[in-house]
Amino acid sequence: RGKRFRESYEYIKHMWQNNPEFESSYGRLSGDMDMLPKPVSGRLPLLITGGSQQDPAWIAENADGWVMYPRSLALQSQIIQDWRARVDMAGRPAQPVMQPLYVDLADDPDARAEPIHLGFRLGTNQLKRYLKSQEAIGVNHVALNLRFNQADTESTLKRLAEEVLPDFLNHGE
Repeated sequence: RGKRFRESYEYIKHMWQNNPEFESSYGRLSGDMDMLPKPVSGRLPLLITGGSQQDPAWIAENADGWVMYPRSLALQSQIIQDWRARVDMAGRPAQPVMQPLYVDLADDPDARAEPIHLGFRLGTNQLKRYLKSQEAIGVNHVALNLRFNQADTESTLKRLAEEVLPDFLNHGE
C-alpha cells in the first residue's frame, strides 16, 4: 500500500504538466490526455495526511504540508519538531502543519474539555487555550469540524466568529 501511495503521488504530480507523459504500474500517459483546469500557481500543493505508510524522511522530502491527527501536546510537539528538522535536512523551506479537530461547543464558555472522537466537547475559552497551545508547538492551521456539535450550526458558527476567532486575527503582524 505504501508503494502504491508513492506511485499515485508521482502520477498526480505529473498531471499538472501540460499533456503529461508518464508510465507507472497504473498505466501510461502518452500526452494525449490532459487535466484541466491547471493549478494557478503552476503546481498543485500536495499534503500528506497521517503517515500514509511512508517513511518520515520521504514525507519531509515530498509533502507540501502535513495533516496530523490530534494527539497529546507533548507527542504532537515532538512529531512537529522532528518533521521540521527533516524538512530542513532535506533542504526545503518550512512546510505547514495542519490538524483537524472535531468540536462540540458547550453553552458554558468555561466548560472544560471532554474528549470526543478526534476532538473535544468544550467551551469557547477552553477552545482558545487549546488552539493557542497548538499554535505554540507549531501547528499552522486547525480545521474545526462541527460534525458532532449538538448545538445549532448557525449559532455555533456565530459564537466561534465572535468568541474565538478574534484571538487569532491579524496574528503574526
